[in-house]
Amino acid sequence: MEFQTICITGGAGFVGSNLALAFKRAHPKIEIIAFDSLKRRGSELALDRLRAHGIRFQHGDIRCPEDLETLPAFDLLLDCSAEPSVQAGATGSPAYVLHTNLTGTIHCLEAARLRGAAVLFLSTSRIYPMDRLNALHHTESATRFAWKADEGLPGLSAEGVAEDFPLPGVRSFYGASKLASEMLLQEYANAYGVKALINRCGVIAGPYQMGKVDQGVVTLWVARHLFGKPLSYNGYGGVGKQVRDVMHVDDVAALLLKQCSSLTAWDGRVYNVGGGNAISTSLLELTALCEEVTGNKIAIASVPETSPMDIRIYVTDARRVMRDYNWKPERSLRDIVTDVHRWIASDRARLEPILG
Repeated sequence: MEFQTICITGGAGFVGSNLALAFKRAHPKIEIIAFDSLKRRGSELALDRLRAHGIRFQHGDIRCPEDLETLPAFDLLLDCSAEPSVQAGATGSPAYVLHTNLTGTIHCLEAARLRGAAVLFLSTSRIYPMDRLNALHHTESATRFAWKADEGLPGLSAEGVAEDFPLPGVRSFYGASKLASEMLLQEYANAYGVKALINRCGVIAGPYQMGKVDQGVVTLWVARHLFGKPLSYNGYGGVGKQVRDVMHVDDVAALLLKQCSSLTAWDGRVYNVGGGNAISTSLLELTALCEEVTGNKIAIASVPETSPMDIRIYVTDARRVMRDYNWKPERSLRDIVTDVHRWIASDRARLEPILG
C-alpha cells in the first residue's frame, strides 16, 4: 500500500464507510479519517461501525473550505462525497447539487493539493449523455430491454459502454457536475502534479445503503418487499423492463485496494467500473429475485410516463479496468440481494423507519 493516511470524504455514507472498513481490514496500520456532514438520513448509523474498527470520524461539509482546513495531514483523498440523485435540480434550483458536487470538489482538490495528496475520485456512469443512450436501437424480450450490438459508435459494443463513448449532449445537473469535477481533477493533475485516478461507477449496491426512489434501487426493492410496502415501475410503459448493471460494494473495495497498491497509472486517467452484462438486471427481474429471497410478494403499480432524467438501458464495459488491474466483480446479483436482505432483517427495528 502506497498510503499511510487516507481521508474519505462522504466517509459515513454507504460507499465511503464500506471502503473505509475494507481498507482498514486489509491494512490495519493505515490511519483513516471519515469526513462527512451526516446530511443523508441513516449515515449516522455508520459511526459506531467506523469507531469500532479504529476509524476516526470528523464532522464537516465539503461545501465549507474551512471545515476541510481542520483536517490533519493525509496522503490520499478518496472522494466519495456527492449529492447522488440524478433528479437533483430537475425541478427548482440546481444550486445544491452544483454547490455540493462541483464547488465541493474544488474544495477537496485544494485540500489535497495543499497536502501533496493523491486523489481517487468516484465518478458516475451518468456522465454519459441521456439522449445518446436512449437513441440506441434496442430489442424487447419478456423481461427486459437490450441494446442491439452493432451501432457503429465508438465506445459501444456488446459488452456495454466504454470510456470513449461520445460525450456531447445533456446528462442532468448531477451528471454534468460529476463530469466537470473529472475535468478539474485532470487539470490539477496536469498543473500541479496531483496523482489522480477516476472511476466512473455504475450502480453500486450492498448492505448499509439507505436506498430511496431516486438512488439505491436494489436496497429500495429489497426493503419494500421485506416490509410489504408498495413500489411502482416508472417510465417506458410502466412494465419494469429498463436495465442497469450492478456491482457489490465489496467488489468496488477490492478494485480500489488494487489501484492503491501502485501509483504508476495515476495520471488522471478514467476507468468505467461496473458489473457488466453478467450482473445486470431489469426491475422486473429484480422483483422476481426479491420475491424469492424475501418470500414476499407486493403490489407494484405501473406509471407509463417516463421521466426526462431516466435512461432505458445502461450496461458498463469494464474491460479496461479489468485488464489493467486483474480485477473482476465476484458477487452475483443474487449475492447482492441476499446480503442486503440479511442486513435489513438483522437490524429491522432501526432500519424500517428509514427504509420502509
